Order: sequence, then structure tokens, then C-alpha cells
Amino acid sequence: MQIELNKNGCRAIVDTDGGELVSFQDTIGREYIWSGDPAYWSGRNPILFPIVGDLKNGRVRFDHGNQEYCMPRHGFARRSSFALEQQSTDAVTFHLHENDDTLKQYPFPFLFRVTHRLLGHGFQTSFEIENTGTNPLPFCVGAHTAFRCPVNCNEQFEDYQLVFDHAERAYSINQLDNGCLSHEERTPILLEADTWGLSYHAFDQLDTLTFDGLRSKSVCLVHRVSGHGVRVVFSDFPMIAFWTKPNTNAPFLCIEPWHGCAAYDTESGDFVDKPYCIILPAQGKKLLRYTVSVI
Repeated sequence: MQIELNKNGCRAIVDTDGGELVSFQDTIGREYIWSGDPAYWSGRNPILFPIVGDLKNGRVRFDHGNQEYCMPRHGFARRSSFALEQQSTDAVTFHLHENDDTLKQYPFPFLFRVTHRLLGHGFQTSFEIENTGTNPLPFCVGAHTAFRCPVNCNEQFEDYQLVFDHAERAYSINQLDNGCLSHEERTPILLEADTWGLSYHAFDQLDTLTFDGLRSKSVCLVHRVSGHGVRVVFSDFPMIAFWTKPNTNAPFLCIEPWHGCAAYDTESGDFVDKPYCIILPAQGKKLLRYTVSVI
């Protein structure tokens, strides 16, 4: 089921399938979210829960036990049907909780809420995770928002650049052929700079730019000349990643705030050892937000 949101002349579409915000248009009807054209990539704005990226060997253990569980890349939320909980003209809340299928992959009761809210010239997405069980709840969570790039038909992908709010010495964590992240290998992207020009060649070589430990808490995807684009504030997330489909010259860029990431090649296989894993006590809650503004 799709629901339309409106505020100050801006319009968004959200979908109970995956709980996603699948469209955002500004006051002149200009679209910012990728269309999901399967010729490039059928995704648009998937929600990553309760893992981000791939598991090591596709398996994971909980509570240091011997039983192993399997989950697909980025978890099951992106392919789940969310229930509508609350709706207004400019905001909507969906929720997802455990069921027979999720318990086979992730043996925990939980309540996962996602709220999409229109702002003056953008939107905010909130994730609220509640531990409804009696044991600690480990999880990772992230966004995978795909923005049209270029935004306008007379522009090129490489006309755009990423501008961080601080100069950074940033090294992208290298991804191995098995989907794991390398504990040792990183590629320098920013060397005391705040700006990186988009390059298809870079994504063809690296697949994903993955950063942790940045000083910046926001990043802008903007046209080099006009300065038009979007600003993403990711203060609640310790990692940020950027991705477009390699070797396709795809007209989109994903900006991905993460609390957690794909398995490192040195991981033990126990979920609680994953970097930036959150562990909620019984009845505990965790709220994380990111915002997108048109500039």
C-alpha cells in the first residue's frame, strides 16, 4: 500500500512494502529519489535491519552459542511488509515485529518502527527499535537512500560532488570478493579535504565507499556549478557509505548512514562482535534519525 504525504508544496510517497519512502518531489515537482529502474538497480530506499551488508560466510551465531543462523544481505526488513501504525498529512509511522519467518533467521522478539516525516524542504526518517523480549537484543540498522544523480536531464553524474561539513582524512574500507570488509586494507579518498568529485571509475574499482570515524555529521551531494542538490545529516550514525551500481554508469547515488556494517574478514562469527552492533536490554528502546534537505 502506498501513501502520499504533503507539506509546503513538497510531496512524498511511502510504501508499506519495505516501509520505504520511495519518492520525494520538491515544490516544482522535481524528483530526488531513484526510480528503481531494474535495468540498473530495482532498489530505491531500502531499510537495513537487523544487519547491514553481508554476514561472514552468510552465517552468524547469537549468544556465543553453536547454532548458526542465515540472513540475506542487509537483513529481512527490506523485503518485509510493514503495518501502518499512524498517519497524518505530512508524516507516517509503520511497524514490523517478529514472525515465524524472522525467528528462523533472527531468534528475537522485537518491535521496529519507521517514521517518515516531511520537513520544510526535505524529509526525516526515524528508526525506533524496541526490545520486547527478556534477553538482550543485538542488531545493526541503516539506510540505503538512492538519489537521482544527475537530478536534471541536461547534467552528468560526474558533474556532481560530495561536500562534507569538515575537512577529512578519510580512507574507504576495502571490500573483498566474498562481501566481507578488509580489516587491513583501506583506500585514501580525502586527504585533508572536504570535497570529492563523483567518478564512475572509482565505484567500478571499489564498489562502495565506506567510512567510519569521520568528524563530519552531514554531507551534501551537489552540482559542481549550480550548487543544487541534497544535504544528508547523519549525526546518529557512526558510519556513512556511498554506492552506485558498478560498471553500469547508473544515474543514481546511494547515501547510506549505518550503525553497523558488513562482516570484517577477521570477525569471529558471533553477532555481538560486529562493529557498531547495538545491544538493547530487555524493554529497552533505541531511536536513530537522519534528515534530507534540498539545497
